[in-house]
Amino acid sequence: MGTGTDWHGKPYYSLDAWCKNTYGRKCYRVALNARMTCPNRDGSLGTRGCIFCSAGGSGDFAVELSGGDEDIRPQLEEGICRIERKLHGKNPAVGSSMPPQLPTPCVIAYFQSYTNTYAPVPRLERLFTQALLSPRVCGISIATRPDCLPDEVLALLTDLKQRFPDKFIWVELGLQTIHEKTAAFLRRGYALPCFETAVRRLARADIPVIVHVILGLPGEDEAKMLETIRYLNGILPFGIKLQLLHVLEGTDLAACYLEGAFHALSKDAYLNLLINCLERLSPEIVLHRVTGDGPGRLLIAPLWSKNKKDVLNSLHRQMRTEGRFQGRLFSGSGGISSGSADAGKLPWENGNPSDGEMPKIGGM
Repeated sequence: MGTGTDWHGKPYYSLDAWCKNTYGRKCYRVALNARMTCPNRDGSLGTRGCIFCSAGGSGDFAVELSGGDEDIRPQLEEGICRIERKLHGKNPAVGSSMPPQLPTPCVIAYFQSYTNTYAPVPRLERLFTQALLSPRVCGISIATRPDCLPDEVLALLTDLKQRFPDKFIWVELGLQTIHEKTAAFLRRGYALPCFETAVRRLARADIPVIVHVILGLPGEDEAKMLETIRYLNGILPFGIKLQLLHVLEGTDLAACYLEGAFHALSKDAYLNLLINCLERLSPEIVLHRVTGDGPGRLLIAPLWSKNKKDVLNSLHRQMRTEGRFQGRLFSGSGGISSGSADAGKLPWENGNPSDGEMPKIGGM
């Protein structure tokens, strides 16, 4: 593919390939709920959350245990045990009733639910340190918002990097889109310059960033979604999560969908859109997600997304059949050629992206 990096048979640079190249083995994410909240829920910015976000704070698959909020270790160990039991069920050892232990280290402790830097620094230090001290953990990934990264939090992350030099610390930022009208519709709660500032500050601290993007948002056509991809090529984050828009029960997005304000993508439409995005994405960016799966008990649409294995198999088959792969149409930083008048500028310095009309939500 021109990068010299082993993608391990996939037509894109997956997190699985990165882990195998780095550790020589498959790694497993354990999603954690540190029982925090979010400025979009506690009244600082709002109380209803982002329009697509479930009551679980986008952490519906996180391990849940009763007990205090100051010790993440029981959740982490339970998550590891679940993985071991699942793997044992697929490949039971002959003559053994006990699942084998995972190799060390091979676990990514993923602080997923809500905003995981939105708490007092001593509490954050305690929780992150507990995870990093586990010999099973190769690193932590912290899902948060760009407006929740004050100086003292960045200082903590820098200190943890120094204390645990053999383990990684990643920060995941929920951008979703670069288009401000869409962001307002989502109730994201911050403007694009806030995201850019956070990315620059994290880069100065040498902390890799993973950016979340939702495909299929109401009011965005393919051209707008590709603008977000080109923008991210200019930033060149360590990773990206491309997430299919899910309509979940109990969200304001569900009310909008049930009123007929927009339609969920079909499987074919999503795969075509996703492949078009991947082809234009820098081959240096690691794909941490290419679809996502909403919790079955809450998912209203699209129901075809419940079968994640089928979606991934269909994606790989279509890309191989059509000879398509990540970066095939990548044209350099932000898609700007070196000979253009805009050469050397980042995407956000070339004017504001176009915005379209957004659907209305009843009662809002």
